[in-house]
Amino acid sequence: MAKLHKGLKLLDIFSISTGAMVSAGIFLLPGIAYTKCGPSVVLAYFLAGLLSIPGVFSIAELVTAMPKAGGGYFFVTRSLGAGVGTIAGVLSWLSLIFKTTFALVGLSTYLILIMNINPKVIGIVVCLIFLLINYFGIKKAGRIQVLLVSVLFGILIFYIIFGIKQVNISYFQPFIHGGLQNIFSTAGFIFVSYGGLLKVASLAEEVEDSKKLPKGMLLAMAIICITYTLLVYVTVGLIPAEKLSSSITPISDGGEIILGYKGKILLSIAAIIGFVSAANVGIMSASRYPYALSKDKMFPDIFSKISKKFKTPYLSIIFTGLLIIFSLFLKLDILVEVASTSLILTYILANISVIIMRESKLVNYNPQFKGYFYPYLQIIGIVIYIFLIFEIGKEALFATFL
Repeated sequence: MAKLHKGLKLLDIFSISTGAMVSAGIFLLPGIAYTKCGPSVVLAYFLAGLLSIPGVFSIAELVTAMPKAGGGYFFVTRSLGAGVGTIAGVLSWLSLIFKTTFALVGLSTYLILIMNINPKVIGIVVCLIFLLINYFGIKKAGRIQVLLVSVLFGILIFYIIFGIKQVNISYFQPFIHGGLQNIFSTAGFIFVSYGGLLKVASLAEEVEDSKKLPKGMLLAMAIICITYTLLVYVTVGLIPAEKLSSSITPISDGGEIILGYKGKILLSIAAIIGFVSAANVGIMSASRYPYALSKDKMFPDIFSKISKKFKTPYLSIIFTGLLIIFSLFLKLDILVEVASTSLILTYILANISVIIMRESKLVNYNPQFKGYFYPYLQIIGIVIYIFLIFEIGKEALFATFL
């Protein structure tokens, strides 16, 4: 059987991780999240980043021990059995599908500021373009990702440096609305903003050196957490509460306050790059789950077929793309909540998997990276993630039940 091409380097890992995170989570969600907890949304973004640490450490350990396509599915299957593993694989797959759809919705929202086109049509066309790019190979998709992330971070750093000088401290008073419970609820709601690391884990089989996976993942996590916090701080400090709470383009609105119409256009371009980047990575990584499930006979054999010329699982890519297009017709709030819940459940299973693999004392379990503070960090992570699911809302609980 043909094998997937190992074409991803450390810079690709970092770019895929960051590009997958810097999208709708920061360009679309801050205004919606602001309505839930007011100025303390800054703390909610930082808290969501901190709470993802146990899951990230566990996934980083597991993928260096088992660097296979399908990420979460593969290592959960090897630790908890095929039944739970299949559920984990479908959960991860759906989380990535909804997060990619979320990025396409955000892209459409920003593009209609420039051109009068139906947002659904925009989403479908962009999805089809990235289906083609990913069909032609992981190396080409990875190179595009590095370029997109470089331009994106340049614009965002510019926004932070110039915006922080104009922050109005009075916009942060009162800082906490509705108590700490609202902050945790909001952190759970925006948790999907940190889902990019799950994407790179699903591409582990296509990385040149699996030792570089944890470095790329953890570096991306730290930089994104700090960047998110600064971006939201600047945005809350620039935009009056009434306008921010009703904005679905908060970062470009902040850019307009800093530099006028030119600033709005510049930050809208950054948002579009972010959404395009996330869509590219989303299709790239989500499509590896049906491929991995098919290889283990949990999905039909057809999904494990690989293009002889481009070494990509082309039927898995096409099917994933079709589901993303279908998801474009779902409500935005449902997309965010289900994507966040699926990601949290995946992190719970990853933490449980690490505990089982280590306590089983398996000779062939030899990860090149081991998460810190074992098993306390994993146990704390499991408890916190269960708490977050209850805090997100009824839709999240219903998704968990399903």
